[in-house]
Amino acid sequence: MPAKPSFPAFSAERALQLASATFDIEAQALLGLKARQGDGFAQVCRAILECGGRVVVMGMGKSGHVGRKIAATLASTGTPALFVHPGEASHGDLGMVAPGDIVLAISNSGESDELGAIIPALKRLGVTLVAMTGRADSTLAQHADISISSAVDQEACPLNLAPTASTAAQMALGDALAVALLDARGFREEDFARSHPGGSLGRKLLMHVRDLMRGGDEVPRVGPDTALTEVLREMSAKGLGFTAVADASGGVLGIFTDGDLRRLIERGADLRALRAADVMHARPKLVSADALAVDAADLMERHRITGVLVVDENAVLVGALNSNDLMRAKVI
Repeated sequence: MPAKPSFPAFSAERALQLASATFDIEAQALLGLKARQGDGFAQVCRAILECGGRVVVMGMGKSGHVGRKIAATLASTGTPALFVHPGEASHGDLGMVAPGDIVLAISNSGESDELGAIIPALKRLGVTLVAMTGRADSTLAQHADISISSAVDQEACPLNLAPTASTAAQMALGDALAVALLDARGFREEDFARSHPGGSLGRKLLMHVRDLMRGGDEVPRVGPDTALTEVLREMSAKGLGFTAVADASGGVLGIFTDGDLRRLIERGADLRALRAADVMHARPKLVSADALAVDAADLMERHRITGVLVVDENAVLVGALNSNDLMRAKVI
């Protein structure tokens, strides 16, 4: 087993001091970005909005890692985007870039060899080249159609070498672009949900009652003249804790629940003499099959009920939904 490394010079106090200094330096770097933005930022936004293609983000090293996140953020907020590694672009991946695309090239120094090597090919493709760089006099900035500044006064690294404040600035600048673009596009919660169908917002804004409800033979249903003993058999067989009482055409007349049964027993009612029409709640709470599942959840919460009957546009019974269905789908 290798010997455990020892760090006798480690100081908890020094570590906290450096952490505090890092936060201060990076916060100042982000605030400094505000004064450095101007016409270039607006030009980039306008070019992306008018672009008929996609935003192709490129960057090497830490700038590449930031670039992947920027591409993902743009794509999830309404701007088609992808990341292409500059090194791989020289070996075939440049085929992912098409005329009409916008290439967002990220480099703090603006002198990345890999980016510099493909600038002539990008120019021949006829793309719009946007530089995000910390140096306005760099090779990348000079060849770009539009340049935006990600310059910082210093890195948080005590050696002023490791990309720290500069990558934080790049990340924030990418977020600023995404926010400006989604606002200009009129991007809404519903649009965000469509690109995040697996998230909680996607479930709330995209999932409809018809996606979750029990339908067909799974719906507990009896007629108004059904004997209570048969009503109980239907409820037990379907296992939802309630049953609809409907007429022959599917119109909902009422509902009978486990709670109603308990109250009948407490009153000492003669269960054998009762029919569904005698014990049902008339005018029960109904929800449309086309309603959002989250709206059904709100209805059930407001009225303190655990199940609801589902109807179509003609008010005909088509399904049933309970709180367990909503929990399984993670709507609640």
